[in-house]
Amino acid sequence: MRRPNRARLSVAAALVILTTAACTSGDAESKQPTQATRTGPPSPSSEVTSGATAQPSVQQPPELDSTETLAGLRQKTKGNASFAFGKGQKGDALIVAVRCQGKGTMKVAVTSVNVSFPLECLADEVTTTYNQVGVSGVEHSGTVSVEAPTSVHWSMTIGRGRPATPEPPAQTG
Repeated sequence: MRRPNRARLSVAAALVILTTAACTSGDAESKQPTQATRTGPPSPSSEVTSGATAQPSVQQPPELDSTETLAGLRQKTKGNASFAFGKGQKGDALIVAVRCQGKGTMKVAVTSVNVSFPLECLADEVTTTYNQVGVSGVEHSGTVSVEAPTSVHWSMTIGRGRPATPEPPAQTG
């Protein structure tokens, strides 16, 4: 099963440098299974389904690729919370994968490396976002803190993996 495109967030030293445009893939939560049929090749941001499958739910934290390792996990949570994640290997990037639903803005902070970012969550849609952080010190264990209104339900996976290859800036003109 393929997961939505990842938003890649790279950070150098204490400065945040975006290497690619942040992108959020939204997945609408469905109360009933849906059937999808594809007649052409799959597009890069879509999943091909065979038979009836349910859309992702905020009940389950986002999945990691088979090449990534789990460092921390938070099941469905409402409002503010913090949790610890484990140590990684030198050279690995930190992956912060968040799934949320409910109208409001979440503020996610990885205090051990002084990185934070906001996520806009939608009332009637489950949104999944993957961020990759590559700064000095991400191999250490740490804590993720979330500030969110009580209207926002969320789950999160913290992982470790190979750093993404930066894409060259888009040329204008």
